[in-house]
Amino acid sequence: MSASIESWAGTTPATDAAYASTRRLDELRAAEYRHLDADGQAYLDYTGAGVAADAQIRAHAARLAGHCYGNPHSENPTSSASTVLVERARAAVLGFFNASPGEYAVIFTPNATGACRLVGEAYPFRRGTRLVLTGDNHNSVNGIREFARARGARVVHLPVRGPELRVPGDDVRAALVRRRGLLVYPAQSNFTGVQHPLEWVDLAHARGYDVLLDAAAFVPANRLDLSRTRPDFVPVSWYKVFGYPTGVGALVARRAALARLRRPWFSGGTIQAVSALGGWHVPAGDETAFEDGTLNFLSIPDVEFGIRWIEDIGVDLIHRRVARLTSWLLHRLAGLRHAGGSPMIRVYGPAGTDRRGGTVAFNVLDRRGRIVDERIIARDTAAAGISVRTGCFCNPGAGEGAFRISERALRDRRTLRGGMQNLDEYLDLLHLPSGGAVRASLGLVSNAADVERLVTFLAEAYGDREPDATGLKPRERC
Repeated sequence: MSASIESWAGTTPATDAAYASTRRLDELRAAEYRHLDADGQAYLDYTGAGVAADAQIRAHAARLAGHCYGNPHSENPTSSASTVLVERARAAVLGFFNASPGEYAVIFTPNATGACRLVGEAYPFRRGTRLVLTGDNHNSVNGIREFARARGARVVHLPVRGPELRVPGDDVRAALVRRRGLLVYPAQSNFTGVQHPLEWVDLAHARGYDVLLDAAAFVPANRLDLSRTRPDFVPVSWYKVFGYPTGVGALVARRAALARLRRPWFSGGTIQAVSALGGWHVPAGDETAFEDGTLNFLSIPDVEFGIRWIEDIGVDLIHRRVARLTSWLLHRLAGLRHAGGSPMIRVYGPAGTDRRGGTVAFNVLDRRGRIVDERIIARDTAAAGISVRTGCFCNPGAGEGAFRISERALRDRRTLRGGMQNLDEYLDLLHLPSGGAVRASLGLVSNAADVERLVTFLAEAYGDREPDATGLKPRERC
């Protein structure tokens, strides 16, 4: 995204030509996403989950009402019917990413987290190899370090730096100089919306590294072309792209990289042959070797419909709408001031839309410049019917960068000590003013009214007011 917050001088979404060019999405919202407006809600949590169109639900019901589908691990008619739809969904996923079926395979998982675990548990970590993690990873990615450490690999952490909370390219290049292993980073931060360079994939390959590119926050509003950018492993959760179904994700993986993985167990559906008494097994020779048990065969076909739905709308159109609205949201947040002129909002990450997506993390400041407890914002926005997210968003590295927590403090013995009753004790040890930030995220059918609803609420609820902190529950977890 390349627009800037300054580009709104003298205009609004109502008079902006770039925003007007995405008007088709407003028509689509009125026709297929009426539930967003019918109950008076303002949905600003697209990084948490997309929203489903009425057409998706109708298609699911019509498919199940029109035919009987059975467990796909058989040759009977209902099993074969399921297999056909599952394989069509695989082909649709490859088409969505412009990935060659000769180079890439699609493994269906419960979500992006399940896809990350598949790689972590099966990657050939050993002494002499490295796992390079950026400091801007979701915990589902950070967890891969436990597999690496258990097998003696070295874990290298690259913290986010500067006001934009980016990982410097020089740090990445330096980390990839020695040994070989796996580089893991997000195409887009789920905390700040920062979009990290896809060029790191080629850099890592040139240094002998495999790459896991977390695309979960990126692909809902951005095109990822695997014929041009060729990471080895790409986790994705489909509900983040088009809202329905939940419980279905995918690992899109290069076949050559899959061949290097060694699974630590086997299960039903993953083997070609097995002996109980002989104690041996032969894994399946294709991607089904990674699909444990019975697939979610009644929902996986909904992925094909969802992909066709997004393709008919146009990823580029969605991208333009999200980019323009993100610019407007940043512009409006920057303009919120208390009567004395002090800012009401502190944004984390880029202040403009250059190399960033539609995720905006911020804290509300009182008139003395102090951070308003994020639990107050969560309580008050919920009561007002506004869906935003609060906390650390399962991305501790970005949060540590945002709140400028030193590595020394994080390694302090008191911090590492177990037995804390709740998260508040941890925050006290680190002398943090809050347990996290507020995250507003834009997506497929977001509109200017959603943004204005949030900004107006923040201005009226916290401008020159003393926030009500009574009745807040202790924080149990991040």
